[in-house]
Amino acid sequence: MLKISNSVTLSDWEIQMTAIRAQGSGGQNVNKVSSAIHLQFDIKHSTLPTIYKERLLALSDSRISKEGVITIKAQQYRTQEQNKEDALNRLAEVIRAAMVVQKARKATRPTRASKERRLKAKGIKSQTKTLRGRVRD
Repeated sequence: MLKISNSVTLSDWEIQMTAIRAQGSGGQNVNKVSSAIHLQFDIKHSTLPTIYKERLLALSDSRISKEGVITIKAQQYRTQEQNKEDALNRLAEVIRAAMVVQKARKATRPTRASKERRLKAKGIKSQTKTLRGRVRD
């Protein structure tokens, strides 16, 4: 059971985990042991509340397929148990991140003093560049 928030939890049957061989260096151990975890979570067929499902499906995350399946591959650790824990934590992070509401940007205008400072700085820079030119007699 994976706890997302105080009121939202995911059952074990909703999360499909498969042990696979990890990629990359590691010597003989990598070639023998299936320590990486391939986690799949179907958003549409889950018991998540509707608002969670809508926001997750609206995300433009490469881990979420067009069919609404989140795929996470965890192979950072040497043991299968640590990789399982890592994959579950990453799934919970994705779901929690979908529920964070971005603060709306309030349009502002630059002050008169800041405009004057900018123009003064531009004039000084322009004069410096002009003085770098060829000296004429």
